[in-house]
Amino acid sequence: MEAEAVVKDWWLYHGTGEGADRRRARLEAGFPPPWRDFTGAPDPRYAPPGCAGAAWERTWRRGEGYVPDEPEKDVVNTALHLRRPLLVTGKPGVGKSTLAYSIASDLNLGPVLHWPITSRTVLRDGLYLYDAIGRLQEAGLEQLRTPGAHPAAAAATHPAEPATATTNATAPATVPAQDTPPSAPSISRYLRLGPLGTALLPQDRPRVLLVDEIDKSDIDLPGDLLTVFEDGGFLIPELARLAQEDPTVAIGTDDDPDAVVRIAQGRVQCRYFPIVVLTSNGERDFPPAFLRRCVRLHLEPPGPDKLARIVRRRLGVDIDSGEEYQDLVQAFLDRGEDGDLATDQLLNAIQLRLAGAWSAPADRERFLATVMQHLTGPTA
Repeated sequence: MEAEAVVKDWWLYHGTGEGADRRRARLEAGFPPPWRDFTGAPDPRYAPPGCAGAAWERTWRRGEGYVPDEPEKDVVNTALHLRRPLLVTGKPGVGKSTLAYSIASDLNLGPVLHWPITSRTVLRDGLYLYDAIGRLQEAGLEQLRTPGAHPAAAAATHPAEPATATTNATAPATVPAQDTPPSAPSISRYLRLGPLGTALLPQDRPRVLLVDEIDKSDIDLPGDLLTVFEDGGFLIPELARLAQEDPTVAIGTDDDPDAVVRIAQGRVQCRYFPIVVLTSNGERDFPPAFLRRCVRLHLEPPGPDKLARIVRRRLGVDIDSGEEYQDLVQAFLDRGEDGDLATDQLLNAIQLRLAGAWSAPADRERFLATVMQHLTGPTA
């Protein structure tokens, strides 16, 4: 179709999965706006996950079936060039989250980092996780395994008796060598970067971060994100306090707790701002300062032509090839007038027909009511 044939020279993201190497090279070599140019130094020993393995397979499978329109591509590419977060709004089921996977698969940027948001989510959940209780428990176990450890603490609990005629009051207090307190367990085992923290690691290519349903967040989270988005980095206080004794600490990432990356002076600073896709179902408004820093994209429910393209790409079915498929698309559109439906409900219906299920004409209405239940409205 004509919409699929449109190509613009300035586009980086095409949504087709073709020519990704050429576009990725241009994406990384392009000149960022002066206010979005970051200088983080990558850890040469750290290798982020590439375009192979189970995580990449999940990203690719979900993203390669997405069908963007020309206006969507324009907005996505605007965010890529400006290196700004992309705020995607629209009704449930229109493909907001899938767009993030489409960007990652189209540009070969590795598995998507996923940060689901709830009403209890705070900024630190996305930046890093610190198991302080686990570290204290191990320190306590270490004391139990080492008899006589930490004598200073014992002395504070049981002060020494005052000097008497039978004691040598002038004898200096001594601590046997074997009672030297053991070193505390390394903090690195109890720290792990979250999805946002991992996305902000300095790397030779940007990662795609999906911040899913940010409209469900606490009222403070969008404002808390502003500084991180502007600075392209953040400080881990637990590591900053130890910087003099241990200036570089290796910790795990959201992709893999064992794939450690070295953090210097407790600071994570990106080299290339990640491709951040924030989704919202419109359940709340955002402050102007937050909106100003985002590129906004609103996705409308797909019409008949786009539905046909989605079905063809996802299932390999040409809607025009059979009346039963045309009937399902029309039924989907008709039922959508009484309440919201998700595109995958149409895909489910066609998949069932391909499997020979619900094929009896008398079952048509029950079939539609089963697989195309409204998400909103009086019958939801």
